[in-house]
Amino acid sequence: MANSLSFLMLLSLLAFAPFCLCHKKMGSYLYPQFYDYSCPQAQNIVKSILANAVAKEPRIAASLLRLHFHDCFVKGCDASILLDNSGSIISEKGSNPNRNSARGFEVIDEIKYALEKECPHTVSCADILAIAARDSTVLAGGPNWEVPLGRRDSLGASLSGSNNNIPAPNNTFQTILTKFKLQGLDIVDLVALSGSHTIGKSRCTSFRQRLYNQTGNGKQDFTLDQYYAAELRTQCPRSGGDQNLFFLDYVTPTKFDNNYFKNLLAYKGLLSSDEILLTKNQESAELVKLYAERNDLFFEQFAKSMIKMGNISPLTGSRGNIRTNCRVINTW
Repeated sequence: MANSLSFLMLLSLLAFAPFCLCHKKMGSYLYPQFYDYSCPQAQNIVKSILANAVAKEPRIAASLLRLHFHDCFVKGCDASILLDNSGSIISEKGSNPNRNSARGFEVIDEIKYALEKECPHTVSCADILAIAARDSTVLAGGPNWEVPLGRRDSLGASLSGSNNNIPAPNNTFQTILTKFKLQGLDIVDLVALSGSHTIGKSRCTSFRQRLYNQTGNGKQDFTLDQYYAAELRTQCPRSGGDQNLFFLDYVTPTKFDNNYFKNLLAYKGLLSSDEILLTKNQESAELVKLYAERNDLFFEQFAKSMIKMGNISPLTGSRGNIRTNCRVINTW
């Protein structure tokens, strides 16, 4: 009888395993059904508010996807990026990767307000970011996936972590890959997640050097199509215009698809960190070619890599807390 019970328990665990991201150290785990009883309408509330936000401004989908990425790469996926300056908190919003760039905070505020009305002190800001990233992808025409949930919110932020851990547009390929590996991600994750640049915009200041002085010789980046570069120069001058915005994917700028990879093959990747996926590493170049040809494989891997990234050092169990306002630490 005991053996039969053990066997049944093993079967139930195996059945649940694909949906459970376990943390052996803490004995806690993330799983999609986390709020099924405590806040069953949570994901519907997020989706509804996001649908309205994206309908008003399609770019917000890319902004929210980026918030989740910039959150997870600093201290794990713990909503530290949402904290404002206050008391001992020095906000990550002022870091080089986020200053005058990170956006979508008001949409997160709106979602949090609605969730606090529906089920107070229940849904974490970190989980809101994870759900919003998935829903933003879907609303832009990208893949869907079940988001493992159960993260809690940090009690602090890390300005230095934000400055040092998040890949920069001008980083070398090896530097970017190292930053991914430090988070437990690999080269496949790097290429797939870079595909999020199929939507959104970037500032002139993020790629200007490619147009005028890539290697210090006063010439444009030779891996950038010369006609595309000439077009970019009309709105991104040698000086001034730092905040001028450009589509990361000029072909289908608001649609989540594999045109990003096709653009790289045509040497029309906007950022240096995009184009070097093709030009600086053979393995990543093969993945670029594969995803350019097979949108279905890109979607499949993107979903897997997003789940993997969302599992970077989450606070679970009794660690952290559930903020009532995503911008500040609870005072009670």
